[in-house]
Amino acid sequence: MNSPLKPWGKQIDARSLRRTILQMAWAGGSVHLGSSFSLVELVAVLYQHFIRLNWADRNDDARDILALSKGHGVMALYACFREFGWLNDADIQGYFSPKNHLKGLSSAHVPGIEVSGGSLGHGITVSTGMALASKLKGSDRRVFALLGDGEMNEGSVWESLLFAAHHQLNRLFVIVDSNRFQAMGESSLILNMGSLKQKFEAFGFEVIEVDGHNVADLQNAFERLVTSTDPRPKALVAHTIKGKGVSFMENNNDWHYLRLTEETYQAALGELSP
Repeated sequence: MNSPLKPWGKQIDARSLRRTILQMAWAGGSVHLGSSFSLVELVAVLYQHFIRLNWADRNDDARDILALSKGHGVMALYACFREFGWLNDADIQGYFSPKNHLKGLSSAHVPGIEVSGGSLGHGITVSTGMALASKLKGSDRRVFALLGDGEMNEGSVWESLLFAAHHQLNRLFVIVDSNRFQAMGESSLILNMGSLKQKFEAFGFEVIEVDGHNVADLQNAFERLVTSTDPRPKALVAHTIKGKGVSFMENNNDWHYLRLTEETYQAALGELSP
């Protein structure tokens, strides 16, 4: 019998995802636009080509896991869910309203969200546990944990990486959205981590660095990692631009916290129009 598990497969347009994120942020008066925009190509490529789900049953125990440890970027996942038909226009336009079930940080109470994130360093620890459980069960489930480079400051991240390497969790894929900023400024000025690739290698990971907005390069990098026979856990360091897609938001860390005005909303929407 053929497995019901497969990636979405259909084209997911990055510009469309960014428009949905913008609409949500405007409707809800919410923040974290820059953090969500930098994730767009990453989540699009993962869902389109690599995250194997049972599209008739989101709770299929054999499904792959995409764990958003960088929980404040959750609008990027919600935008994908709209493409899948899991969310509708009312969900998007009602974002952040009192009766809406979609909140500003990833919550496992929302169907399709696998791990509650936002408390940075938490999602990767849960992901590592999931990967170990799958290995002990003999499952071929893949666990993709998506972190921010600022989140890499957390000690729990490095404990998880050591644990993953020790147990040779080769079906754990740690993805870093390395947009060079965190809440209070440039990541290198707050705590300079040096080369994340070298650190992952030192912690026993197979690692690839890639342009996090180049869809073809992302697809090739993920393909290399998921087909690798190396027993080590995997890491992908994706170099991205915070605020990618809207000129006045790109590399402007103010958009970690700024809310849209009518003027900035219309200007951004104009840049993201088809």
